[in-house]
Amino acid sequence: MKMKLFSYNLADTFIHRLSGLTKLICFLFLTFAVMYSYDIRVILVVMVFSILLMRTAHIQFSQVRLMVIYVLIFIFTNAVISFFFSPEFGTTIYGTSHEFARVFGISLTYEQLFYQVTKMFKYASVVPLGMIFLLTTNPSEFASSLNGIKVNYKAAVAVSLTLRYFPDIQRDYKDIYLAQQARGLELSRKAKFIDRFKNSLLIVIPLIFSTLDRVEVISNAMDLRGFSKSKTRTWYTSRKFSRQDALALVVSGLIFIATVLVSIFINRSRFYNPFI
Repeated sequence: MKMKLFSYNLADTFIHRLSGLTKLICFLFLTFAVMYSYDIRVILVVMVFSILLMRTAHIQFSQVRLMVIYVLIFIFTNAVISFFFSPEFGTTIYGTSHEFARVFGISLTYEQLFYQVTKMFKYASVVPLGMIFLLTTNPSEFASSLNGIKVNYKAAVAVSLTLRYFPDIQRDYKDIYLAQQARGLELSRKAKFIDRFKNSLLIVIPLIFSTLDRVEVISNAMDLRGFSKSKTRTWYTSRKFSRQDALALVVSGLIFIATVLVSIFINRSRFYNPFI
């Protein structure tokens, strides 16, 4: 059976047995570690670690292929734009300039190249972490975990509904896509790119209306069940804090602390400078 993008992938792994709150905190720890440091060595360690976690969680590449393509396009576009707006930012950061070529009067330096590669890996290393969180977290269990740390249950339910809504959007889009093709609208690769783009816009309006209709149905159902009438509520699914949660938090926290210590005591900066 084909897995939906961003849908919860039910499995019995170490990652799946962690509580939703634990996975959120670990995700934040590792993301902050990557965003804080510009040391490519640290970034690659976190990236390899996150890829190993994806394999542990039995996440298949087919489940995340579309997301990976979009992220790669974003990373490449960001790298090109940032280079043309600031082609010498790397030399400013590292304090040296080693030119290896000139293109249209623009100096290409190893410092700028190293900075661009480091930044690209920074963005790429966060993607597996986000995918692990989305694909291994039960929305209802995550909501109960948030409520367990005194987050208002209304906000927790809203988060749960948001996580559930991602695969619903994909399903509605696929249904509308097939319906438009059945009406003779060419959306396949046989058509020109401009025609495909224009025809794809015709999917947006039905998708918006289906979204509004779904919101109305859910709102009416929650009102009929007396949602938000009480100050507290019970949860039909929850997960207690375990030793595995403690271990995951300790490992993630140590990685974050180690990243900060490397920047302070070894690099003396957030940037790793191999040119001195």
